[in-house]
Amino acid sequence: MKPALPRSGSAPTLGMAILLGALSMVSPLSIDTFYPSFPQIAADLHLSSWEVQQIVTAYMLPYACLILVHGPLSDALGRRSLVIVGMLLYTVASIGCVLAPSFAVLLICRMLQGMAAGIGPTIARAVVRDLYEGHNAQRLMSLMMMIFSIAPAVGPVIGGYLHVAFGWRSVFVFMVLMGLALALFAWRMLPETHPVEKRSEFHIGQLALTTWGILRNLDFMLLAVSAALSLGAIMVFIGSAPAIVIDRWHLSETQFYYLFGPVVAGFMTSSFCATRLVGRVSRAAMLRFGYLLMSGAAAVLWALQLLRSDLPIPLQQGLLFCMAFGAQFTFPVLTLEMLDLYPRSRGATASVSSFIALGFGALVMGFLAPALHGVLPNLALAALIGGAVGYGLWVLAGLRLRARAALDSGHGH
Repeated sequence: MKPALPRSGSAPTLGMAILLGALSMVSPLSIDTFYPSFPQIAADLHLSSWEVQQIVTAYMLPYACLILVHGPLSDALGRRSLVIVGMLLYTVASIGCVLAPSFAVLLICRMLQGMAAGIGPTIARAVVRDLYEGHNAQRLMSLMMMIFSIAPAVGPVIGGYLHVAFGWRSVFVFMVLMGLALALFAWRMLPETHPVEKRSEFHIGQLALTTWGILRNLDFMLLAVSAALSLGAIMVFIGSAPAIVIDRWHLSETQFYYLFGPVVAGFMTSSFCATRLVGRVSRAAMLRFGYLLMSGAAAVLWALQLLRSDLPIPLQQGLLFCMAFGAQFTFPVLTLEMLDLYPRSRGATASVSSFIALGFGALVMGFLAPALHGVLPNLALAALIGGAVGYGLWVLAGLRLRARAALDSGHGH
């Protein structure tokens, strides 16, 4: 028997937040759990550091591209069954990674992982707007992000200890178990939130038209790129984690929490604060504060690194905490702003917004991060530029939306 839908008007439950947050954790755990194994993978498969980094890129590019399909597919077929099938496909791809005899096979299996993994987080966002409105939707989104934020902290720690104890292939065994657990979790707890009478027909031509229509909306694109820059300001540090932790800070494979700990603490603290401020502080005020804190912390880190190359690690960690806090204040609100532009196509909208954010993230982690070689002043400058430009795009989007609302109001009279 399928799980029942929550009562109309009810507040989000912790169980629903955990379920949706867990589905959103698939991607960060798939990306950073094997960071501590980079040197050993390079040695075993005779790879350069750039080639090892492409194990991340091979996952993220298909992840971002297939997200364009996952949302519309769920609009046509429903949310629940697609999540279960997606997690089972992810499990099969993870088994392939465990058994991969060569670098080429590993890349192919990582691509298959990425193709399936996007189903969880994309549909999770659509489920939020299926079930809840207004403050309840924003509160659940923040709770989800708080749970999701655990992944970047625990991933490298789990991966580090698995690597030390059993070797790098054991990290992919962990992903196999995670995929199976999430498939079971969704089967037992996730209700069907998109009933048959509300479903659209899945047609490739219509999908292309819907996607193109969303991409042509300048207001949507301004918000989407703003969100992508906010996320990218943190992902440039995450993508540089092996270089920062091992090469710059001279720590071991089990000490990646030095970098991911403050980032995740910033995410979680920000999400906790955001859930308390929903309904009391406007979305605009939250976005202004988030961008100011993120950009300000990046500017301070950049300036201090220029003045002193051996900046104490705790000070760097504190500034990373502030950057993550600010970024987390912006991303969930921008996501809701985008979903509200297309209330009848939330799956497609979630897909397109995720495609832009993650496609940008793939470029940051696959090309920009390796090019910067973990040099902290350069990373901080990249984050500062991303935050400043993201803020400007959001301001422009707000001006355009308010002008259109005023025009529509005038026509109404």
